[in-house]
Amino acid sequence: MESPVLVPSPWHQGEIAVQRLVGVEARMHEVGRRVVRDHLIDQHREFYPLLPMVVLGAVDPNGDVWTTLRFGYPGFLRAPDAHTLNVELAREPADPAEPGMEDGAALGLLGIDLGTRRRNRLNGTIARNSRGFDLDVGQSFGNCPKYIQLRQVRYIRDPVEPPAVPPRSSFALDQTARAIIARADTFFVASYADVEVGRQVDVSHRGGRAGFVHLGKDGWLTIPDFPGNRFFNTLGNIALNGRAGLAFPDFQTGGLLQMTGEAELLFEHPDGEPFEGAERYWRFRPRRIVWRADAVPIRYDLAEWSPYTLATGVW
Repeated sequence: MESPVLVPSPWHQGEIAVQRLVGVEARMHEVGRRVVRDHLIDQHREFYPLLPMVVLGAVDPNGDVWTTLRFGYPGFLRAPDAHTLNVELAREPADPAEPGMEDGAALGLLGIDLGTRRRNRLNGTIARNSRGFDLDVGQSFGNCPKYIQLRQVRYIRDPVEPPAVPPRSSFALDQTARAIIARADTFFVASYADVEVGRQVDVSHRGGRAGFVHLGKDGWLTIPDFPGNRFFNTLGNIALNGRAGLAFPDFQTGGLLQMTGEAELLFEHPDGEPFEGAERYWRFRPRRIVWRADAVPIRYDLAEWSPYTLATGVW
């Protein structure tokens, strides 16, 4: 009798190291083989065309990683087959993530519906075309809805229209940026690792009560890591290369704060006192910051807090 062919583990050494540290390596080895796929299942193929927004993670030519939010009317994302996602988006020169989205580049993508709390993550390789690009799927997997605040969407302009206000770049957080971080209940983080199979870029959602991201006097942002699926994609990437890109959308005004910089893991509260709901921490120091005052052409009105979010603390 032939032995069954085992699917290789989807985790790279950074992810495995964090899983091992918290005692879930063996379990995640089994779970990963089952839920991380090299294709889109039918449920996910049907999900993407419903979305008005997609979150992307891209690495620019300098090796800096950026997170961005891009928008369209439902249908701008389509999966013609299980291995391809069509992304119909025009170039956006004002977006610092754009230089990392050339033909052949690795990309992380998060499909997230803030109106239902559904989300799906994938990574792959860009193939440019006249309408945008195709993403050839490398890895695809679902995520739980924890810490996603329920929101209702409304368009305020055609998402095809480019932003009217030019971006503002800096190397330090100004008063506007600090205020957005202080009141944020949602942000997105991109990270990446160069591994044997090639570059893998990940982009992920983070949610908490307003004020869950702490900006210290030293310029570092400290972020609690709440219980999740234990995949540790973000933390595993940070463990390997120490770079991250964050995006804080202002869903009330349409602004988008993007930053790239260095990140590191913390496994104890930086002040020695536990943060309610957190299992560990990580922190981030921005090196380049871009503020785009009208980058978001839709508004997401808060409808309901996640019950998981309300069980956590603030700084």
